[in-house]
Amino acid sequence: MKKKYILSQETAMMKMRRMAFEIMENNKGQKHIILAGIRDNGTVIAHQIKKFLKDDFSFEATLIDVNLNKKNPMECVVNNASMVKGNVLIIIDDVVNSGKTLLYAMTPFLEHEPNKMQTLTLVERSYKVFPVHVDYVGVSLSTSLNEHIQVEVEEERILGAYVE
Repeated sequence: MKKKYILSQETAMMKMRRMAFEIMENNKGQKHIILAGIRDNGTVIAHQIKKFLKDDFSFEATLIDVNLNKKNPMECVVNNASMVKGNVLIIIDDVVNSGKTLLYAMTPFLEHEPNKMQTLTLVERSYKVFPVHVDYVGVSLSTSLNEHIQVEVEEERILGAYVE
């Protein structure tokens, strides 16, 4: 079956570059930004956003990995969560469906008192059932509930996104 791409690799890169620009605009004057990528695809996107921030804006950001068990989201392990204290934190995932993953990924950071918490996703669907607002969105679309969005990744590169 042929894949129905909604984002090509080139378009995905343009969207991520635009989101990096928005991050800089919305966080002027900040000394430090923490990018927390939800494994696995969110981490790949976080690496790319960090690269754009450094290459295009000479701004250093720190990466944190979020390991979330989607079957039991209370099992969320974060490395170096304490470094968010007083800093801007951006939680990154590939696709937001219900908002559940983003909401549970935020939880371990709350006790460390970030200065500001934002969210970023490459694809946002319109089926949120949890009260999560996505601050930076590559593309927003409506699909039927039985369709799934897949972000295709090879090593550390986003190849595109398609509907299955």
